[in-house]
Amino acid sequence: MRLGVSGTGKRRSQKERSAETSTRLMNATIDLLHDRGLARTTTPEIARQAGVSRGALTHHFTTREAIISASVADMLSKTTRDLHRFAEDFIARGGSSDEIVDYIWQMMDDRLFYVTMEYLPEARHNPDFRAELIPTVRDFHAGLDAIWTALATRAGVEPDHTRIVMNATMCLVRGMISQTVLRPNDPAYYREMLAFWKQQVRQQFPIETASAQDSRHKASAR
Repeated sequence: MRLGVSGTGKRRSQKERSAETSTRLMNATIDLLHDRGLARTTTPEIARQAGVSRGALTHHFTTREAIISASVADMLSKTTRDLHRFAEDFIARGGSSDEIVDYIWQMMDDRLFYVTMEYLPEARHNPDFRAELIPTVRDFHAGLDAIWTALATRAGVEPDHTRIVMNATMCLVRGMISQTVLRPNDPAYYREMLAFWKQQVRQQFPIETASAQDSRHKASAR
């Protein structure tokens, strides 16, 4: 493929080429944060991983801190969009609390929490870095809240109570995933804990299935 020409044969604009390069750089940064850690995520390694020159990297991101904060923000923004889509689907078909627990586990276990563990210490000690991430993290929490609200509506439970239970779920999942660093090959251990926690959450949100509702309606009509 000639430089500047897409797979369809159409010449890409400068804006499109710039956006593609930025995406490659941010994806490479997240890959390195996950695979090698923050200390080893250097700008030469990011450029090499993305397959671009150092000059191209510094043209898009002037500092290492800038590309890391932009990459983390991009990752969280994508996750937030997925959260809202899940909440919309949950409302449309009437999901269960079990599904939410499973979704949270899969979301956090799919690199998100491991990358988070890399940048959180930097955010703690670097106020500028922290300030750049706070708006995106706030949007991420709003995406989670959309799921909590959908569950509260579905179960007829107070939203504040729902938030407490589901935020406790987030804390549990974070703790479980942090254990996988030193206990990576014990899937039964995590399955059993998730099954136990689903049972606890289910008791907080007694949702009738569609078949149970149908049976109850038929019984009352007799």
